[in-house]
Amino acid sequence: MMLDDTDRRIINSLQDGFPICSHPYAAFGKTIGLSEEELLDRLARMKAEGIITRFGPFLDAAAMGGAFCLCAMEIPEAEFEAYCKTVNAFEEVAHNYKRTHRLNMWFVLATETEAGIVETAQAIEAATGLTVYQFPKLREFFVGFRVAA
Repeated sequence: MMLDDTDRRIINSLQDGFPICSHPYAAFGKTIGLSEEELLDRLARMKAEGIITRFGPFLDAAAMGGAFCLCAMEIPEAEFEAYCKTVNAFEEVAHNYKRTHRLNMWFVLATETEAGIVETAQAIEAATGLTVYQFPKLREFFVGFRVAA
């Protein structure tokens, strides 16, 4: 998994935003000297190689009338991948991360309603037989997180 200067420029530039227009990939590609096809090919390759894990918008569910909640689970290490597939099969699950902690799986639930958070957590518990610990947001902070490629 090697990044060249163009890959780094793509990753670093995407963190500053993405155009909202009829041909966003063409518009973005033009800003960094790539055609739409070249940009799409590079994004697909970086995703296939695991350099990037997702490419898409970050939507504020609460601002759109929905709800979201940080959740964690204690997953048996030997079965982590199987449980991960089960949890990730729920369309409400995003940002699933493995951690070196007793609560070793952390993810975000995003639903249309507050009640949807509870319903989805209960459905995940039913599917896995494990407890879903919910950590609802008490206060919001904007940290402007960026990762330099």
